[in-house]
Amino acid sequence: MTEGETGKVFRLAYVPGVTPAKWVNVWTERMPDVPLTLVAVSAAEVAGLLRDGGADAGFVRLPVDRDGLSVIPLYVETTVVLVPKDHAVAAVDEVATTDLTDDEVFQPLDDTLEWTVRPGQPAFTRPDTTEDAVKLVASGAGLLLVPQSLARLHHRKDLTYRPVSDAPQSQIALAWPTDATTDLVEDFIGIVRGRTVNSSRGRAPASPSAEKPAQRKAQKPTQSSSGRRAVPASRKPASRKKKGHRPR
Repeated sequence: MTEGETGKVFRLAYVPGVTPAKWVNVWTERMPDVPLTLVAVSAAEVAGLLRDGGADAGFVRLPVDRDGLSVIPLYVETTVVLVPKDHAVAAVDEVATTDLTDDEVFQPLDDTLEWTVRPGQPAFTRPDTTEDAVKLVASGAGLLLVPQSLARLHHRKDLTYRPVSDAPQSQIALAWPTDATTDLVEDFIGIVRGRTVNSSRGRAPASPSAEKPAQRKAQKPTQSSSGRRAVPASRKPASRKKKGHRPR
């Protein structure tokens, strides 16, 4: 942290389903003088928030409009189907999209999954949000496919979910404005990547020419008074024993 950054606040945006607590805890330990403020934002709005300076960095769902942003992909989430507990899907451990052919499947307007062909039958409406779609699933009106973290976020006692083996997946990434890659942003990148407190932040290591003079002096062979380079003891040939005179 530079002197100019003392007293600043680091603003971290995150989309629904992401749990930033573990990274926030590390930040608090390493950067006690720089408070971290969390900014909850929808997946559709996070890129604009970052570009407009509303946060220093943020956890986003890919794909995202990368114009003006630097992005580091972090992890991929399993896609699950959310169903009422008495639905037939609840009796199995995993399903394929073909198992949902006869079911109505909701596609909320904030859907984060990219489908080539959507599974099941189109539902009677497109809810505005995933939260609204979850309520409709609970009413028995249809099913919903979402990243597993969103199924956990909107957990209800009357619903359950199962992995969908062949569904597209959602990926979480860290993003920040490219032209605002500050030291604080670099510090947070290091935390997310698991670097230790003493590790570098990706800067180029010192070149061999930057070696300390004392180290170079210690490595330079010494010279004898005759001008010849002295041979290290480990390299000196073993001295030969003088032959004694044989008795006549």
